[in-house]
Amino acid sequence: MIFNETSIQGVYIVDLELLKDDRGFFARTFCAQEFEERGLKPVVAQCNLSFNHKKGTQRGMHFQIPPATETKLVRCTQGAVYDVIVDLRKDSPTYLSHVGVELTADNRRAIYVPEMFAHGYQTLTDGAEVAYQVTEFYTPGYERGLRYNDPKLAIEWPMETAAVISNKDANWPLIGDPANELDTIQPISTGAPA
Repeated sequence: MIFNETSIQGVYIVDLELLKDDRGFFARTFCAQEFEERGLKPVVAQCNLSFNHKKGTQRGMHFQIPPATETKLVRCTQGAVYDVIVDLRKDSPTYLSHVGVELTADNRRAIYVPEMFAHGYQTLTDGAEVAYQVTEFYTPGYERGLRYNDPKLAIEWPMETAAVISNKDANWPLIGDPANELDTIQPISTGAPA
């Protein structure tokens, strides 16, 4: 695997190192030892798959709060998505900054999402499928979200308006809204290298 660090500490785009021959190729998509060597969390508690019928489907921005924070490794296995994560670490110099990357079945890229990052994506094709490896179990009482089009985040999505979005995702409170709990979330150690 090839780990490409982004402008936000602890966030990596992970490309595959293809070993090719006449049959095709072989590539490792996850290795606990390689993650540990970089100070990344190698635990997998759940693997999830998300299928999306229509281009322009919006999912997220989701995260879980302590003590159920999640680290994710996200990859598009069919079609294409524009994937975005937002830094919610209060003590981070990049607090509320984001990283966006196109994940496709063809480029086979993944994004490593540390704890206390909101995560979401917008589909670029019909029939897009996304696979997640997650370090924590889904815990509904600890699930939170940000509105994907919150002006304070200034995310430039490929499509300004989502073609399909759940009521829940469309109605997360805006940053600064009293219903938004960002101010009450306690900072945690991310396990990322200093």
